[in-house]
Amino acid sequence: MDKVTTLGIDLAKSVFQLHGVGADGRVLLRRQLRRSQMLEFFQRLPPCLIGMEACASAHYWARELARFGHEVRLMQPSYVKGYVKRGKTDAADAEAICEAVSRPSMRFVPVKSAETQALLMTHKAREFLVRQQTQIVNASC
Repeated sequence: MDKVTTLGIDLAKSVFQLHGVGADGRVLLRRQLRRSQMLEFFQRLPPCLIGMEACASAHYWARELARFGHEVRLMQPSYVKGYVKRGKTDAADAEAICEAVSRPSMRFVPVKSAETQALLMTHKAREFLVRQQTQIVNASC
């Protein structure tokens, strides 16, 4: 069997869609995985280039998959949108992500560490509280 060299993952709440191609661009993998199956599957998969749309959970998955030797790249969802060929489905999104990650002109989002994500979350929580306080003060005037 040919080796998957590039893989696109569309992240969701419980079921993730995968789309993988070989070095010649042929589709070698179209598959759905449950969250509980992810780590086991990628541990057995030979190292490859993996693309995902950047979101909070993508940073977690990027750190986890990189531990298995995969090269993980995150992209802004707006950059991937242009590569969707047909209707808005998880499978079509995974295919678009796979296509976009292999483009030399694509710009990538750096993977955040768990500590950086935690710090950013405290900043966002504080910002939210300040906004709520301001709304309350403004409403009582």
